[in-house]
Amino acid sequence: MAGCTRSAVHLEMRDVYSVDGERQQFEAWRQGFRHDPADRASWWRPWLDLIQDTVARGVVVRRARIVSEPVSEYIRFEHSGTFTNIAAGEQVRWLPRRRASDIALPGNDFWLFDGRGIRWNHFTGDGGSAGQDLSDDPAAAELCAAAFEEVWARAVPHEQYEIH
Repeated sequence: MAGCTRSAVHLEMRDVYSVDGERQQFEAWRQGFRHDPADRASWWRPWLDLIQDTVARGVVVRRARIVSEPVSEYIRFEHSGTFTNIAAGEQVRWLPRRRASDIALPGNDFWLFDGRGIRWNHFTGDGGSAGQDLSDDPAAAELCAAAFEEVWARAVPHEQYEIH
């Protein structure tokens, strides 16, 4: 992200993520906790600083999420906290999975930086992190760019996406 100069796009395609860094937040959300948009200090975190700094350099940061409907409990959790990403300058859209059936998608979630550098995110069957790989393979970057743009064109902006 730090070396990015034009664009950073992130495609998420799972209905459940169970990564260690979110377990406590997810459980608190399940118990009724919600971030107060007016109390920025309580939810601002290093990731959001990175996004804000990146956007301030002129990099466009976009995230698209392909989701099954009705959405999983985890997607409800993600949706409720997405205002924090937007506050940092990230653009976020949601695509119901039924509308993605004819899109050629990579097999894994990814970040694509400046249309050429890929960070593949791997997950276990239950959503735990299985590590990351980096790639600068031009064909894979082309696939990721095309897939992301097609998803983005069909997806609903966060502010308009209603959870089903």
